[in-house]
Amino acid sequence: MNETLQATTMAVIARLPEWVRHDLTSKDQSTRARAEETIAAMITNALTEAGRS
Repeated sequence: MNETLQATTMAVIARLPEWVRHDLTSKDQSTRARAEETIAAMITNALTEAGRS
């Protein structure tokens, strides 16, 4: 994995809101899916921004 990609991804994970972290452990599939979609959107946004720099 390229170092910039890894650093960007790790930065997103480090700043995940507490509700996302909590929802990832939920037994409810729709709650977990919402958290996963949020993480994917945050990573996509960060990578897009990094590509513009």
